[in-house]
Amino acid sequence: MTAEIPESMTAIEIREPGGPEVLVPGEMAVPAPGPEEVLIKVAAAGVNRPDAMQRAGLYPPPPGAPETPGL
Repeated sequence: MTAEIPESMTAIEIREPGGPEVLVPGEMAVPAPGPEEVLIKVAAAGVNRPDAMQRAGLYPPPPGAPETPGL
């Protein structure tokens, strides 16, 4: 059985450096998996130190990583 994949999803955006109040939900396209990759539906996620530092404007995402937190 194959589930239908939606075109968009809700993701947390960091619109500017700052405290937790700068984290806002936004809509973005669902990424397409590449060869030998899978797409996983996330129900909940945690925050790690690089995410908090990225939010504060102290740590840019690594090359190729999305702008959304969740390294």
